Amino acid sequence: MNTVQSAPAAQRFDGQVVVVTGAARGIGLAIAEAFAREGAMLALADLDAGEVWVQAQRLAAEFGVRTVAMAGDLSQEAAAQQLLERTRAELGEGAVLVNNAGGGVILPFLSHTPETLRATIDRNLWTVLWCTRAFLPGMLAAGYGRIVNLGADSVRNGLANHAAYNAAKGGVHALTTGLAREFATQGVTVNTVAPCAVNGEQLAAFVRDKPDVAARFLAVIPMGRAAELAEVASMVLYLASREASFVTGQVISVNGGSTML
Repeated sequence: MNTVQSAPAAQRFDGQVVVVTGAARGIGLAIAEAFAREGAMLALADLDAGEVWVQAQRLAAEFGVRTVAMAGDLSQEAAAQQLLERTRAELGEGAVLVNNAGGGVILPFLSHTPETLRATIDRNLWTVLWCTRAFLPGMLAAGYGRIVNLGADSVRNGLANHAAYNAAKGGVHALTTGLAREFATQGVTVNTVAPCAVNGEQLAAFVRDKPDVAARFLAVIPMGRAAELAEVASMVLYLASREASFVTGQVISVNGGSTML
């Protein structure tokens, strides 16, 4: 009996260059791995030079995709420009930019110092501003691009000890809507994925060192648990895909119901 085998389904990001910042671990690494599984060429950036290189090599070997790894502080314009130049030289023009680099200093507001406030704004807002300014012109020239930012559901629910972090992530949310409207007719969409608590190193540290704080973070989630990394990554990939062509200027929460509407 003859059997007919169907051809493998086309991968959504074949031939596309995808840039993921903060890609050495956690949400960023989960996003990068999901894109690699879908055939993307990947430019990965992180402050941790050793780990981002290791992960870039692993993804290339495991999924058969081309990767570039770069270490640098993307809150500085020069580092964002270097990432752009490395991406163009080794992979081509970036079609998708995922602004994931971040990391909050989560403290009661009056416990912050000038240094922790500056670090929070630099990591979470300036990284997005500089990387977007670097990669957006190429997308406009190509008439196609997807920018997906990582925001925070705490901006909407006023989570305890998050005021400074929310100031930075709220800026990302506002940047999203402004850019989406400005470039709506030029083939580039701009959206934000806003997670709640996510299973990863930072949450594990809170559970270990500050269980009362971790309990407060989780108590606002009706589903009664943190998000899994893959649950956040799946929304990022949808917004980065061609099928999301009529979705722009949105802040989409992946939050187990901690805010609604």
